[in-house]
Amino acid sequence: MKPQFLKISIFLILIALIFIARLSYLQLFTDRYALNAANTSIKTEYIIPQRGVIFDRNGKIMVGNQPSYEISFTEALMKSDFDTLDFCNLVKISKTDFIKTIKSIKKEKYFSKLTPMTFMKNLSREDIARIQEIIFKYPAFSIVSRPQRQYEVSTSGNLLGYTNEVNEREIKKDSLYYLPGDFIGKTGIEKSYEKDLRGEKGIQYVQKDIRLRNIGSYKNGALDKDVITGKDVTLTIDYDLQRMAEEMMVGKQGAIVAIDPSNGEILVLATGPDIDPNLFAGPEKTRNLYKLQMDTIYNNRPTFDRSLQAAYPPGSTFKLLTAAAAMQMGVMDEKTIFPCGGGFNYRGLRIKGHGGADPLVPAIQVSSNCYFSYAYIAIMNKYPGDPTRGVNEWKKIMSSFGVGEFLNNDLAVGSKGRIPTGEFYEKRSGGKKDWTSAYTMNGSIFNGMGQGDVLLTPLQMANSIAAIVNKGWYYTPHIVKAIDGKPNPDPRFKVKHKTLVAAKHFDPIIKGMEAVVLNGTARGLKSNDFTMLAKTGTAQVPQGKDNSIFVLAAPADNPKIVIAAVMEHAGFGATWAGPAATVIAEKYLTGDLKREHLYKKMINASFMPEYKRQWDVELKRKGLYKEPSKDSLSLATIEQRLRTAKDDSQKKELLLKKDSILLKIKNAAKK
Repeated sequence: MKPQFLKISIFLILIALIFIARLSYLQLFTDRYALNAANTSIKTEYIIPQRGVIFDRNGKIMVGNQPSYEISFTEALMKSDFDTLDFCNLVKISKTDFIKTIKSIKKEKYFSKLTPMTFMKNLSREDIARIQEIIFKYPAFSIVSRPQRQYEVSTSGNLLGYTNEVNEREIKKDSLYYLPGDFIGKTGIEKSYEKDLRGEKGIQYVQKDIRLRNIGSYKNGALDKDVITGKDVTLTIDYDLQRMAEEMMVGKQGAIVAIDPSNGEILVLATGPDIDPNLFAGPEKTRNLYKLQMDTIYNNRPTFDRSLQAAYPPGSTFKLLTAAAAMQMGVMDEKTIFPCGGGFNYRGLRIKGHGGADPLVPAIQVSSNCYFSYAYIAIMNKYPGDPTRGVNEWKKIMSSFGVGEFLNNDLAVGSKGRIPTGEFYEKRSGGKKDWTSAYTMNGSIFNGMGQGDVLLTPLQMANSIAAIVNKGWYYTPHIVKAIDGKPNPDPRFKVKHKTLVAAKHFDPIIKGMEAVVLNGTARGLKSNDFTMLAKTGTAQVPQGKDNSIFVLAAPADNPKIVIAAVMEHAGFGATWAGPAATVIAEKYLTGDLKREHLYKKMINASFMPEYKRQWDVELKRKGLYKEPSKDSLSLATIEQRLRTAKDDSQKKELLLKKDSILLKIKNAAKK
């Protein structure tokens, strides 16, 4: 044999020996192939854990669990003599639906003849009691018990979120855990704390015979894995306050947010319109989710969380930040006086003045548009001929308050809002270095009083007030207080963020906020039981009435709660958003609702006619308008109030009204 052929032969023999040795090792000394899912003698069975319970800060259960029943299908167990018609009669479906469902299952990307696939969902206990006595005749089908969420509250659907079956993208993202048919948190807390709430699946390796019947556990269960229940999560939310806020948002669009300024814990995160989370459970779940997502009439969009996702012009509440930035930039101080007797007049732009010439504290007290417009001009003109530099310095200061930026918290959704840059205005002016023409400044000057191009979310509004009353620092607002009874370990919520404004500049701003309550635009909301710092806001919007905005901190000397309230198209800040915020502060600080007239005013008010007017204009423009009846509008209002009714007597009264209207509609239809 030639030397070169000898070398090749030896090399091939060595490769073969290595392969044989490796195969022997895997077969004799490991379980890798024995436990392969495709192996017909050993099957992997998963035990789905109970999801963790969700509590409010006071230990009230908000979300628990209840069993949900499904029927699974394994094609490998299908008998040749399967009686399709009898099975369809058992589970009460048509033969056509049966064939359609089986075809759909086989088209799924992760379909396998050996893997149980979901055939039917959300069966009732009664159905299961009837089916389980006979289903043994159909070995390809089996009953599966899967935990399903049970909601113990009737509000806060956006906050809590819901679970649903995983999709292909979610399986790819965590393919080591999720399988087709598994459930995952889709929105809210359920989504942002999914890995804590879901627990860990149990695993059992079961030996099967050639007909795939169980013949015992593999290796006496030595390789099995115990199921681990999901971790319980305690929210920072005070549900008594949350429910009260949600009740006040019925018939309105907007949000109410409350934060503990000492630690960033979110006490209230209410959005209007609200969602009853019970719609996320039961056999109508899929239909309910579709309805919620498609509900856009009157710009309703209930799945859009306005407390986190809606970016609003903050109106006069933003004047506090304008003052802080202007003082830090050295373009004014608390004694600076801007002439407002004849109103604001600059390069052809005019704003009506309140009269007189005041320093900072009285300007905050009376909410002078003129004063804060001049203050913003001073910011822009800090560097003569280069307004972009001044605006960018202002933006940097604003960012240190957490506005115009994502807050990097533990909430599933959010919005940056908008704090424009100098380049934003350069582009608007066509690239001019000095862009302070009347046209370009028409937007920029109004930033100083919270109009113009500035947008904040209600959460950002509340957080910026926390930074002001803390004199220059805040903790990131967050929603989870504890996990499995231990403080939330997330390091993001332990960091004290410091603003770029020196502490001394906050003193006159806080004095101004106090003056707003004592003798200013919020004097009608003053309480005899606690002191407040506040600022009213009335923000102009392109369509309809102004938005009503209000921010407060209480008590004034050592704030324990800060609140931001936004009521879309409601009008003056002190008239609507103000009472809502004050009621929440009163309940939190005193434990009681002493000014019940304010609360009743809010729950009985509705601003939906304004949305209806806007909607009707649009429908008329498209030729689609149809006037809704007064009865149908009354029914919609009653349905909303039923979800937030406090006691049985109130529910009974509302149900009687509902029955009366339904009878009236029925009689009218007969005629």
